[in-house]
Amino acid sequence: MAINSALSKPLNLSADLEAVVGKGPLPRTEVVKKLWEYIKQNNLQNPANKRNILADDKLKAIFGGKGEVTMFEMTKLVSAHMK
Repeated sequence: MAINSALSKPLNLSADLEAVVGKGPLPRTEVVKKLWEYIKQNNLQNPANKRNILADDKLKAIFGGKGEVTMFEMTKLVSAHMK
């Protein structure tokens, strides 16, 4: 199976993730895109280090209660909310 088809396959999302990116199922690529839209709209990038995301209450639910995560951590944490 090609990687592209795996990335574009719609996945079911947890309620916490749907609260941020909207109703699933959505492909992983779309979830990441919508997450970044949400982060930018709500000004949640750490101004001192743009690679870090500052979590509001909705994102904390996805990030396991963490107040700040790196982009790489975010990807891993979000994956747990997609099946």
